[in-house]
Amino acid sequence: MMKAIIVREYGPPEVMAVEETNLPEPVGTQVLVKIHAAGVNPVDTYLRSGIHAHAPKLPYTPGKDGAGTIISVGPNVTRFAIGDRVYTAGSISGTYAENSICDETQLDRLPDNISFAEGAGIWTPYATSYRALFQKAECKAGETVLIHGASGGVGLAAVQWASSAGLRVIGTASSEEGRDLILRNGADAAFDHTDIDHFTDIWEATGGSGVDVIIEMLANVNLERDFECLSPFGRIVVVGSRGSIEFTPRLTMTKEATILGMSLFNAPPDAMDEIHKAIGYGLKNETVRPIVAKEYSLEEAAQSHRDIIETKATGKLVIVP
Repeated sequence: MMKAIIVREYGPPEVMAVEETNLPEPVGTQVLVKIHAAGVNPVDTYLRSGIHAHAPKLPYTPGKDGAGTIISVGPNVTRFAIGDRVYTAGSISGTYAENSICDETQLDRLPDNISFAEGAGIWTPYATSYRALFQKAECKAGETVLIHGASGGVGLAAVQWASSAGLRVIGTASSEEGRDLILRNGADAAFDHTDIDHFTDIWEATGGSGVDVIIEMLANVNLERDFECLSPFGRIVVVGSRGSIEFTPRLTMTKEATILGMSLFNAPPDAMDEIHKAIGYGLKNETVRPIVAKEYSLEEAAQSHRDIIETKATGKLVIVP
């Protein structure tokens, strides 16, 4: 037997309950991972509420991100062995649990220099931000990128990726702690996105040329005003949005700008392969490294979902079963 979070109805964080359930057995190319830490992502809250296009069938255990050790393998597994340290890039049974069934294609090796808590913060943040920066916006060294909401898991990953790729990086956060964290992770400048004038301040910081790319974490609040600091022919990648917005299409015409939407769920296999390779390289040479802000027990899963939506982000939230 093992403990796991089970969601039996869509709804608020309180629908997540800790239950005792049978320990699953891997078959075929599946492996059983002992979860030492599971990553909490905003998308987990949307799936739990039932409003996401990919909302899972009930009942289910949340979580796709995690890190741990392999304790059992199916008969057709070829890439991993019992005892291997791994991080998950997906899960069949969910990672908010003491153990999780994954297909071997959903795993990658966790370098010894990365802790399990850090490993739980790898996949969704680093894959999402890599895809936004390099596969959608096609960022190049020497360009200036604004990461609008840079102190959370995805934002900090984007700062690290962009800095290591030779971009000029500007980040925003609502707290002084968050802005300091952004600067420590490689940003060249940081601004307060609760300041109504921060768009003007960013424009002036670029010498009036604007930013080439904006990675937008809260489009329903910022998208219209993003154009105030976007350069002509600039690109905006919408990574997150929590509502609708009234938008003026002429803004795109004036600057011949491009607005790109993205969802990691839509990445084709070749794009996913590229992301896996980039993450592996980045972890080994330490150009990327997750920042863990807070750890929760399984019993505190509901609080982790409230915190990731309601509090000022300063790193990655993880559940430690």
